[in-house]
Amino acid sequence: MLKKLFVPRTLLLLIPVLMQLAIFIMLVLRFSEYFGYFYVTSITISVIVVVLILNSRSNPAYKIAWIIPIMLFPIFGGVFYLLVGRHKLSKRNKKRMQLIEIKTKEALETHHHVLGKIKSIRRGAALQASYIQNYAYFPPYEDSFTEYLPIGEIKFQRLKEALENAQHFIFLEYYIIEEGKMWNSILDILKLRVAEGVDVRIIYDDVGCIFTLPRDYHLRLEEMGIQCCVFNPLTPILSLKGNTRDHRKIAVIDGHTGFTGGINLADEYINEIDKYGHWKDSSIMVKGKAVWNLTVMFLSMWDYLRGIDEDFNEFRNYSQDDREVEQVGFVQPFADSPLDNESVGQTVYLNLISKASKSIYITTPYLIIDYEMINALTTAAKNGVDVRIITPHHGDRWFVHSVTRSYYRQLLEGGVKIYEYTPGFIHSKTFVVDDDYGIVGTINMDYRSLYLHFECGVWLFKTESVVHMKDDFIDTLSMCQEITLEQASNLPWYRVLGRLLLRIFAPLL
Repeated sequence: MLKKLFVPRTLLLLIPVLMQLAIFIMLVLRFSEYFGYFYVTSITISVIVVVLILNSRSNPAYKIAWIIPIMLFPIFGGVFYLLVGRHKLSKRNKKRMQLIEIKTKEALETHHHVLGKIKSIRRGAALQASYIQNYAYFPPYEDSFTEYLPIGEIKFQRLKEALENAQHFIFLEYYIIEEGKMWNSILDILKLRVAEGVDVRIIYDDVGCIFTLPRDYHLRLEEMGIQCCVFNPLTPILSLKGNTRDHRKIAVIDGHTGFTGGINLADEYINEIDKYGHWKDSSIMVKGKAVWNLTVMFLSMWDYLRGIDEDFNEFRNYSQDDREVEQVGFVQPFADSPLDNESVGQTVYLNLISKASKSIYITTPYLIIDYEMINALTTAAKNGVDVRIITPHHGDRWFVHSVTRSYYRQLLEGGVKIYEYTPGFIHSKTFVVDDDYGIVGTINMDYRSLYLHFECGVWLFKTESVVHMKDDFIDTLSMCQEITLEQASNLPWYRVLGRLLLRIFAPLL
């Protein structure tokens, strides 16, 4: 029944945009006698835009991906970029975002004592934790419990258990929500919790849910007593301000239990439906003081979307028995924003790669990376580090999967080992380095996650979860096909050409 609602919704968005394009073209044709003036003006705009792009702080590959079409189509290219290519906030929204940033800093204390303990074990680890604290504002914690959840079915079970025991508040922030066994089961629990007086809040992304939820679904949730915000709703205007998305997956229960990772609230994530074969994904459950970082992430986004000014400290005093959260090691949940000119996710990944002395094990659904990341991975491999990456065998989008495979040859020539998960689609976003460091989160190894989306992750050092992550990686390897240099090299010329062309525009995919 719901599926019937999605086509009209997409048409309602697409038709006005096409009409705007048609009007623009008609105006150009109508005033064709002034084409000379129009041509000179358009060329001038395109030249200015190219200069602006070259001097921007954007990733070099992103710059190239825009400069090429502008130079090929100079009459419309510059104007088109001004309409859809920029990612600047309006003055009003920028001011609101700055206020939220200030509140986030105030809510998160600087944990110098924890950094000191990390430094006493390993100075390099302390440097990375300091970077996350100084530039993402989220501090590290000790004595917080973590459990690595290697598959969606386990995360689903743990999440339901936590939701059923909620006494004070439930915060859910997800890129995708879709009606089915997973979401309907969770929604039933949420309605019961609301009836008991629990404060339940949900944020979902409009693009992520465009084909999974009807347009007014947030109003339905509000009628149930569940507060809901939709991130960056799509509008029928020729603009890609909607290019920035909320790709996070966060659940916080009573401030003492939190979840994040790659798993959305839809049935393919728990293999109730078969989209691309077996769906392999991962998540992490955090308990204890480190959950405060996830709570602040949610509340900062909530206040921004609602335009309110809450006292975050009202949500930090809930705790469980300390015996439940004691664990060796350090935990640091962190967020990454595309609006602060600081690529936290990219920097954290690069720092981990540079620190490796024995092994780097990575799982990612997309491998669309820039020169800096390629160089870091191949340099580590050339230095004798065992670098292995698992990607899907069955992609969810053929063109993105083709771009992922276009990087295989260069990485293999540099000594990196590539494996494809043959049972289906692997959606995990994990790093395990030297049996000591780990990251579980929402950050894909592609331009969108690294530069355009709101993301989050959990940095781990010397925790049991890191060992479990490594074990899961080794187990997953047994279900993978190793890609050889011969396989990556012996391709038909048309496939090589197609991948190279797609790769040029990979930052825009």
